Amino acid sequence: MRLVVATRNPHKLREFGQILTGVELIELPATVELPPEDGTTFAQNALTKAHAAHAATGLPALADDSGIAATALAGAPGVLSARYAGPNARDEENLALLISRLAPHSDRRVAYVCALAHVAEDGRETVVQGRCEGELISDPRGSGGFGYDSAFLPLDTGPDDERTMAELSDAEKHAISHRGRAARAMARLFGEGPG
Repeated sequence: MRLVVATRNPHKLREFGQILTGVELIELPATVELPPEDGTTFAQNALTKAHAAHAATGLPALADDSGIAATALAGAPGVLSARYAGPNARDEENLALLISRLAPHSDRRVAYVCALAHVAEDGRETVVQGRCEGELISDPRGSGGFGYDSAFLPLDTGPDDERTMAELSDAEKHAISHRGRAARAMARLFGEGPG
């Protein structure tokens, strides 16, 4: 199976390549312009990007939209995660803003959410979602991952494991991450992945 991946984020492309091992992933051609992510849900944004990539290339397309949702902030930054501190904000700026906005709150619960959309050659749509629960720490640490990983303390590693997502190995991260869970759910639908 061949899929064009509707992303300009090399980290995401690499992660999908590591998780969807039975699928040939094709980088989005530089000439293809992705639409703005102005949907109100992760699923809307993912579908819009997948349809754009499919329309431009004629290939089945895969797109995700993902982010972090803080319970104390009513789910913010949510779909604005990649541009929380502004349209051209760097990961470090987005993370610093989230840490500062959560500082007054005792509730540090956050969740990573990923909507993964597939548009088949005939235009059929499939959307799956993955979620990873955790807490946001105030002092980021770790050099792996990207985005909010260095301050995201996942619950799935257990109460005695104080490592952030950025301190986990790739395999450990993919086993519990929102993107890993969504990709495995999609792979099961393709018949390519583990049950």
